[in-house]
Amino acid sequence: MKCILVFACLSMALCLAAPAPDAEIISQESDVNADNYSFKFETSDGTKQEQHGSLKSLDPEEDALQVAGSYSYTGDDGKTYTITYVADENGFQPQGEHIPHP
Repeated sequence: MKCILVFACLSMALCLAAPAPDAEIISQESDVNADNYSFKFETSDGTKQEQHGSLKSLDPEEDALQVAGSYSYTGDDGKTYTITYVADENGFQPQGEHIPHP
């Protein structure tokens, strides 16, 4: 169940960081293995994203995907926004100067 929540949060983060329709990918790298992966890309509109993930053993019968990364984009106001995040068995945990803290 927690894996589904993590994947849902990551999907939302990827959608938010997706390049504009007229942006072109100017660099892209990825490395996918059986128990870990990493990727990064940059687009012509200044959007950048990087992420790495690996399996973490919670107990002998349960593994969890542990992910960390960041993305940045230029907002409608012309400012660059950067979000760093961790997603693991504790959920999606984003951080950024513009994100309110409780």
